[in-house]
Amino acid sequence: MTTKEISEEEAYNKLAALCSKSEHCSGELRLKMRRWQMDEDTCARVLRRLEEERFVDDTRYARFFSRDKSRFERWGRRKIEQSLMMKGISRTAINTALSEIDDDVYVSSLQSLLKTKRKSLGGASQYERDAKLMRYALGRGFDMHIIRRCMDNDGDICDGYDPCPDDYMP
Repeated sequence: MTTKEISEEEAYNKLAALCSKSEHCSGELRLKMRRWQMDEDTCARVLRRLEEERFVDDTRYARFFSRDKSRFERWGRRKIEQSLMMKGISRTAINTALSEIDDDVYVSSLQSLLKTKRKSLGGASQYERDAKLMRYALGRGFDMHIIRRCMDNDGDICDGYDPCPDDYMP
């Protein structure tokens, strides 16, 4: 069975309707047009028109994506950054979006994750349990320096945290 060719105007209308319902990035739309077997020039024209008419804005998308993943999924900055990079979002847009994540909310989210996960961990020693907890937090996209600062030497989760220590160099 052959697929019906989609015209440039039909593609624009379908994508504009899609973008009216929810936020999408240009990478997702480009992928969709490739599945429709549209050539690169046509894809570029449709995307340019969608951007000019403000249906698509990668910076806006990155902001919403990072805010949602940070608040509701409780992802760390690294996981958000990698996901946005895979979607083809520019470094500038990613940095802007990540800088808007509130440090206090970010840290309290990590502390809540660590406290909840600690309850379900097994292990022969405190060292093993702490290692599992750290791997879990790293897998969620949090940086090791934040994880270490949120865990004190007794294995408890600290309430106080300095989100930008003087001795930290990324």
